[in-house]
Amino acid sequence: MTSFRDGPTERLRTLLTQDRLHVMPCCFDALSARMIERAGFSMSFMSGFAVSATRLAVPDTGLISFGEMLDQGRSICGAVDLPIIGDADTGYGNPLNVRRTVDAYARAGFAGAMIEDQVAPKRCGHTRGKQVVDRETAYRRIRAAVDAREAGANVLIMARTDARAGHGLEEAIERCHAFADLGADILFLEAPESEAEMETLCRELPGIPKMANIVEDGDSPALPPARLEEIGFRIAAYPLTLLSSAARAMRDSLEALAAGIPAPARLSFGELQELVGFPEYDASLRAYDVDDGAD
Repeated sequence: MTSFRDGPTERLRTLLTQDRLHVMPCCFDALSARMIERAGFSMSFMSGFAVSATRLAVPDTGLISFGEMLDQGRSICGAVDLPIIGDADTGYGNPLNVRRTVDAYARAGFAGAMIEDQVAPKRCGHTRGKQVVDRETAYRRIRAAVDAREAGANVLIMARTDARAGHGLEEAIERCHAFADLGADILFLEAPESEAEMETLCRELPGIPKMANIVEDGDSPALPPARLEEIGFRIAAYPLTLLSSAARAMRDSLEALAAGIPAPARLSFGELQELVGFPEYDASLRAYDVDDGAD
């Protein structure tokens, strides 16, 4: 049995002490999380954009609820052993809501919870129209999240700012300094607009793990992992890579079916059964077989 200290939060904490970058594909359901784990990655992140898209087919504009995100998170965390960081948006309300959100995410099995400083309802960090709350409101959110951790929620706190878009890099870095002083475990400055800005962030905030968010076709340069590690990032998140790849594959398969031709590259039926756990299920079921006493 896994001990408390060997749980996902402690594993994530250990990974972040390593002097290296961790490439982190982001998941949106239990199956995508399992595929990330089987591919050998050390951690993942439940992307709010991807969950909104796959669960509700709606944009990442605060339309999905706390309860829906929490339910998705339970399924994801229950399917894998690797540490999962959960997108907790703005914390879904005032500081007491933030504390409840962080506590619930910890109970769901998340190793980390991300709290951001956007105005609610928030927007995807690489779209137009973002707004952030004032500094004191942002700081209260992170303080509440840290308080939840200190009160027993076994989860790391990732503090995110979207201030770069509307207020400039200096304001965003100032907020990151304050988040670190408040006790955040990981910093995330969303959507820096150049490699130089990414370098400035890491230079200005040494000694605390920082995450780079690599959105293909987004506002930030898609630097290779080796360069991100050299700059000083600990995590490189790829929030939409799996979702966009899966959507492309489904679109291609639908076009093939409509044209009356075989679907393009796909898993075999046997591979699909193995992925969702049929062999383990059948083996476990056989362990309960009993002799009915007949000769």
